[in-house]
Amino acid sequence: MIDKLDKIIENFNNIEARLLSGCINVNERAELGKSRSDLEGLVEVALRYKKMLSDKDDLLMVLQDKEQDDDFKNLVQEELYGLDAKIEEAVYNLKLLMLPKDKDAHKNVILEIRAGTGGEEAALFASVLFRMYMKLAERQRWKFEIISISETGIGGYKEASASISGNGVFSKMKYESGVHRVQRVPETESSGRIHTSAATVAVLPEPEEVDVKIEEKDLRIDSFRASGAGGQHVNKTDSAVRITHKPSGIVVSQQDSKSQHKNKAMAMKILRSKLYEMQSQKNEDERSSMRRSQVGSGDRSERIRTYNYPQSRITDHRVNFTLHSIMEVTQEGSLEQLIEKLIQDEQVRLLSESE
Repeated sequence: MIDKLDKIIENFNNIEARLLSGCINVNERAELGKSRSDLEGLVEVALRYKKMLSDKDDLLMVLQDKEQDDDFKNLVQEELYGLDAKIEEAVYNLKLLMLPKDKDAHKNVILEIRAGTGGEEAALFASVLFRMYMKLAERQRWKFEIISISETGIGGYKEASASISGNGVFSKMKYESGVHRVQRVPETESSGRIHTSAATVAVLPEPEEVDVKIEEKDLRIDSFRASGAGGQHVNKTDSAVRITHKPSGIVVSQQDSKSQHKNKAMAMKILRSKLYEMQSQKNEDERSSMRRSQVGSGDRSERIRTYNYPQSRITDHRVNFTLHSIMEVTQEGSLEQLIEKLIQDEQVRLLSESE
């Protein structure tokens, strides 16, 4: 490990030297700055680890010194025990920091939620999930921008989507993709019988323009009049936009803004995310389930998490972890404990695979 750490430290020092040299352009400076940021935490722990190894060698030399008295050696031995524990912790942290990084971890996301099995109750649950993630974004100080919402008559959502941007959004939100199941007594249920319904969540990393190349010739862009609420504007202005990507067959429509330009920009953002998802599915086996396999059909049996209202219980089935604070999670977006548990589980799995 020492040889590997020495190379990382050397690389970090070279990056710092180049940043200080002034002989680089703006793009190189941005790229080097990101590399420095990615390595900074690892290098800090590596230097501390190497210092502890050096301190351990010094203590061992004291123990081997026949001229030292036994009382002093006992104190040194106690210090050595404490140092060994710190070294063991540093080794574990170094292994975590040296795990392969998710190339999408820093990306913003497109969030899509759809009502699954369960009719109107599933649509109401979809609206609960959407607001839950809106609250989570507030807690994390992320920007939550609604893209579109298709409502039902009593406040449920057939489907809803949003753009979430901020620090490390995908690294935390990626665990939310899948089928979320709810068990509760619907307000319309007079007999008090518990119903089970489901909603699907898809979290797509929002790619940079350089990640996905879209040729103008591959697009068909149609404008049309928006449907639904909107008063006179709906009747007079062809502001809605439909973009068809001919090679893939993907069709994206956007009509929430009164500006055709804004609708087109948002539709292109969604299209880029969907194309990036397709590329990821082809290029990486482990990402092959980005939406279709992660989300499944919306059937009750395909679930990653269950929200049981009568028992105030939320269980994540992937890590067999349960919280008894359903209102805090769904109404306040308090998902941090669940997310941290999922991150830890992934780290353990990656560590076992690397050994």
